[in-house]
Amino acid sequence: MNAKEQSLREEICLIGRLMHQKQYIDGSAGNISARLDDNRILATPSGLAKGFMSPEQLIVVDMNANRVDEPTDTNGHLVPTSEILMHLECYRQREDVQGVVHAHPQTAVALTLVGYDFRRCIIPETVILLGLVPTTPYATPASAENRDAIRNLIAEHDAIMLAHHGSLTVAGSVWDAYLRLETLEHSAKTLFMAAQLGGPRELPAHQVQKLLALRHHLGLERPGDPMRFAEALGLQGEALP
Repeated sequence: MNAKEQSLREEICLIGRLMHQKQYIDGSAGNISARLDDNRILATPSGLAKGFMSPEQLIVVDMNANRVDEPTDTNGHLVPTSEILMHLECYRQREDVQGVVHAHPQTAVALTLVGYDFRRCIIPETVILLGLVPTTPYATPASAENRDAIRNLIAEHDAIMLAHHGSLTVAGSVWDAYLRLETLEHSAKTLFMAAQLGGPRELPAHQVQKLLALRHHLGLERPGDPMRFAEALGLQGEALP
């Protein structure tokens, strides 16, 4: 095992502990993965509490979800996460993605239960860091349905809500994918509190334009952002510059 893989194993375990401590997951829920190279993905095992993993328990799979590492006494009885197909879909479509995090953040999931639209432009930092966050139709957890649900979205989005279920965040590192999860849930808590106080007010289009310019400058823009934001703001047939 090289130093890069050992470092990623330790980082994934740290992320698992943080997700558990912050109540983004419970029990054995959630899953994390990181790209080792063009054909190998390091992933958390199924049925294991992510807040209490050891680096040696993680599993390596290829892009067809086949296990390709040498089983040990520590992980020989374990199998890859049941959501591995969803993770692999992210890596197949996005060469820039080096890490994927799937969690069950309570407030964000609760908002999907009542049909909240995360594509509203309300919090500046969310617009810049996450862009528009779509919500998929409901799909059965731990099935190919989740992969299919995100298939037409992941190329254009770094954060996706899975209706009634959880979140999916991706980034150029597994650490940044985790930080996007933090941003998503923090934003959801703020929006929930605003709803109790009479409902949040959306940002005007000219302010969103400035945020999108900053998003572009920071290299966070995704293909099709200007048109999607224009649609979200009700500017039909237009694209924000």
